[in-house]
Amino acid sequence: MSKFMLILADNPASFRDVPPTLMQEIIGKYIAWNEKLQKDGRLLGGEKLSDEGGRRIQKRGEKPVVVDGPYAEAAEVVGGYYLIQAKDYAEATAIALTCPHVEFGAYLDVRKIDEM
Repeated sequence: MSKFMLILADNPASFRDVPPTLMQEIIGKYIAWNEKLQKDGRLLGGEKLSDEGGRRIQKRGEKPVVVDGPYAEAAEVVGGYYLIQAKDYAEATAIALTCPHVEFGAYLDVRKIDEM
């Protein structure tokens, strides 16, 4: 089995006006999906990232510079991830297609992890 990261991205503004009852329903879909992956032995980890944006470190000139994120010009930001195991990209993609994240107009990337 190989490890794959499902990187979840969305536009935070998309959820700004969602009523609390609908938000609870959406969260319930993620919880159910998470529990199914655990039961199937596929889930290795995952977390929702904080909405506050974090920091980006990037070299500019000779020194690294730290700036706040997310950036005003970014319509989409990474909001979380899942770490799963699957035999290949086809199986990892099939698992990703069942994630509720794509139901809400967001997207996710499937990336294989190279063991170090």
